[in-house]
Amino acid sequence: MESAAPGLTDRTDETVTSQILDLFTGLAGAVDWCFDHWYLLALAVAVTWCVGEAVVRRLAERASAERMALELVPVRHFDPGVEEIFRRGVQLARASTSMPWWAPRRAKAVQVRLRADGSSPMRYRIEGPAGGERLLSITPFGPDVTVKRGRPIVDKPREHTVRAEFILRGKLTSPLRDVPLAPDPLQPLIDAVSDLRTELGDLAEIRLDIQRAPKWALRARRLQLMSAARRKERREAQRAARWLRQDAGGIEDSMGWQLQQLLLKDKPGGTAAGRRLVMPPVPRRVEPAEVLGKLADDDHLVRVQLLVMCASNTEGRAQARLAQLQAAFDVFGGRSRWAMRGWRLGPWRVGADQWPSRRGFERRWNLGHCQPPRANWVRLEELTGLLKPPTVHCRLPLLAGDLPDFVHGDPEVLLQGIYRGPDGRERLVATYAEETLFEVGVGKAGGGKTERALAQAVGWAHAGGGLMFVDPHRDSWPRATTFLAHETLMPRIALIDLNGLGSSPRVSSWNPLGVHHGQAAHEVVEAIADAYSSALGWDDATAPRAITILTAALAVLVAVNEAACQAGRPEDQATIFHVRALLTDAVFRKAALAAVAGRLDEETRSWWQVVFPTLPPDAFAVVLNPISRLAANPVTRAFLGQPVGVYNIRAAMDSRMIVWVCPGGNGPTDRLLTALLARDLLRAVRSRRDTPEEQRVSFRPYFDELITLTGASPETIAAMFEDFRKYKCQVHGMTQLLARLPTPVRLSLVQNASTLATTAGSRSAIAPITAEWGDSPSPERVATMERFEHYVSMNVHGRRVGPVQLRGPHLDKVFAAQARPQKVRALEQAALANAGALPLSQVTELVGEQLERVTAFVCELAPAGADSGSAGEYE
Repeated sequence: MESAAPGLTDRTDETVTSQILDLFTGLAGAVDWCFDHWYLLALAVAVTWCVGEAVVRRLAERASAERMALELVPVRHFDPGVEEIFRRGVQLARASTSMPWWAPRRAKAVQVRLRADGSSPMRYRIEGPAGGERLLSITPFGPDVTVKRGRPIVDKPREHTVRAEFILRGKLTSPLRDVPLAPDPLQPLIDAVSDLRTELGDLAEIRLDIQRAPKWALRARRLQLMSAARRKERREAQRAARWLRQDAGGIEDSMGWQLQQLLLKDKPGGTAAGRRLVMPPVPRRVEPAEVLGKLADDDHLVRVQLLVMCASNTEGRAQARLAQLQAAFDVFGGRSRWAMRGWRLGPWRVGADQWPSRRGFERRWNLGHCQPPRANWVRLEELTGLLKPPTVHCRLPLLAGDLPDFVHGDPEVLLQGIYRGPDGRERLVATYAEETLFEVGVGKAGGGKTERALAQAVGWAHAGGGLMFVDPHRDSWPRATTFLAHETLMPRIALIDLNGLGSSPRVSSWNPLGVHHGQAAHEVVEAIADAYSSALGWDDATAPRAITILTAALAVLVAVNEAACQAGRPEDQATIFHVRALLTDAVFRKAALAAVAGRLDEETRSWWQVVFPTLPPDAFAVVLNPISRLAANPVTRAFLGQPVGVYNIRAAMDSRMIVWVCPGGNGPTDRLLTALLARDLLRAVRSRRDTPEEQRVSFRPYFDELITLTGASPETIAAMFEDFRKYKCQVHGMTQLLARLPTPVRLSLVQNASTLATTAGSRSAIAPITAEWGDSPSPERVATMERFEHYVSMNVHGRRVGPVQLRGPHLDKVFAAQARPQKVRALEQAALANAGALPLSQVTELVGEQLERVTAFVCELAPAGADSGSAGEYE
């Protein structure tokens, strides 16, 4: 038994040794087999990676199918603060994780889409997980940004498309440049797409994918940066030590050092110094905050993926657009900057447009997957400029979709001016006629406001529209005739010229008291009485008796005219000049009152019987003096003194006539005539309530020199700017100074103006207009504009466009093809004929005989014995 124990022990030692040797032999054999069959191992790794990638892609596609889209539309005065934008960034980062647990990381992202396709200067869209919709629908921007559900966008294929992915270059731990919010950080990007042309198929889109930074990736990145920094410090320390040793060795080998050693050795008690002691430098301590930079803290750190795609149907435009966008991103660059990913080989660039990157780019583009480069780590503060829509500090270009082009002969558009785009192209822009309800043009004399209104009126006339152009100075008529002298327009044009030019002027006719066109009697009386009161400054407190006398006299004369028209004798109607005879001629008054006694209401008859006989003779002077001034002017007397007037503004509206009215001046008499015309226009427009709305024909009155016109009837002009919209009558007014207009007119103009325009002028004159625009542009900027330049704000599709700078349209250029100077004479003759204008001498004779005709008619109409029976009642 004792002899057997050592043998077992030796055998055990041999077994353990042999097992260890067998293990090493097996391992060596396995390594040798793997070395000999490396391709099988590589194939297994590749298959495993492919299967894993396929599974991840499948899951990512499934997760991406449940994405939502939100469209953000800012108001014009959207001006967020840095804190509001930062909070929006926090929302975006949080929403990126609103995915199922099984969703791959590449699908956990929120995408900011900046798109320019011609529909708007820059559409701002957010796309992300469906679970983040509730979080992203309520923004920190409040009511200044409207959030609505975005519809899917389907692009038509373009012939030329370029793609690019941007990566952070430079010192990757340094932040991007801190771009201020004013001007808007998006301005360079919007400028890059400002010359986009939809008709050429231009398209540009920027996609910024935001993904929360994974902790493990951030730790690995920090470890890599710290290790690299420590290695760098060690290398620097080693390099410094090497240079110190070299310097020390050089000093010891120098002749000076050797001579010093000899001298010290020969001196009594001197000893030669030994070799210099060199202390190697210690590596500097690496500070994490200094090395890691923006990666030092975990808070609000995200990874981003920046993709850009430009397309066009014209060769070269997409490439040029991408170069513009690349230059725009340089604004954000500092020690770290955005650069296109890829390599450049001479004239060729290998990037997202070439294999193998293109397929991955398109997959990420179409599915919204975020696989950012390793360098794209940023803090939310660096993305401030891209986390919000364009603000008030952003200058937006005017696209074709913002303002339609003006097309000659198109009744749906109204010419506004010439817009010069960022690329230097000019186009005639317009507004939609149905949305241009009221228009106000302000500017100094000679600035181009009348020329712009004339061009607009000429274009509207050629499109078949009706209009009325009131010009107290008559300068507009000879300017417009060259472009209106067309055979198709001549039957629609009428000229009411009260200037009496020439040796034998021709004058049209208008009877404000006439009812032969079917006017309501009470409306005629009200219109004339209100016009008188407005022009003369009467009201119930200052001139109650004058108003009463005039109203009673008008009621009688209008009743006479009603009787004459019903009798088939409209040529026997009374005119406004018969007010004098009614008040001062007892014979005429008795006959007239007796003739229409049954047509007057009881109150009016009672006034003539009871109150009138008690009035002193001087009570009528305040009423008769203005009429006497009208009668003293032969042109005015001829125009207003004919019984059957041809002028009928209601008929002109309904038949799309082009009526040019040129009052004689701006004196007291002319102001009264202008007030009568304005009040009649108000009456005629309001009378359109008897016509269904869909059957009302659009009509546009143009009032040049509003200061002159409103001096006669401010309340009437103000009522026009308040009421005419309801009856499809759109008013256009021009004035040099808004401040000189009466307060009611000025307030109505500014409140209801669909289009507000101003030329250059003094700062004080322009300030009320720019104040309506929030002083953007400033009065100083508008005051220094060139001649014929305008700043205009307009309504298009229910929203305000502008103020935008336009050059006023010049008739000689815009309507050069419509000029017919050889037919101007024929046009003038046709316009006077359409207005029923007759020679002044002939009309004067007819007016002089009218009192006798009216007297004879009322005497015939009065019942027998009326003169004697009622003689005492009106004495």
